[in-house]
Amino acid sequence: MQTERVTFLTSAEHKAMLDSFARDSNMSVGHVLREASSQYMAEAPLNEDEKLAILVAELNEAVPAIADSFDRMTALLDDAHKELRQLRTRREKARKS
Repeated sequence: MQTERVTFLTSAEHKAMLDSFARDSNMSVGHVLREASSQYMAEAPLNEDEKLAILVAELNEAVPAIADSFDRMTALLDDAHKELRQLRTRREKARKS
């Protein structure tokens, strides 16, 4: 296999992690990077329609819970308004007495 050199910059912390992982795995850093980049490129990127389909599915799953949450909030606000009206009525009656 003919090889070519690829150079990339990374932080000292990331380099230390690569060195440690390679050492613990009994591989060279180059081998770790070749394997990782091969796996990364093998994963087919999603096209826009696939991304949209995933988003729509997630929204369809989330919307009922959001609607329930709004219903609970609305009920709590209705109760709070009712209590405020009752307090206002009592206060007005107390002023007139």
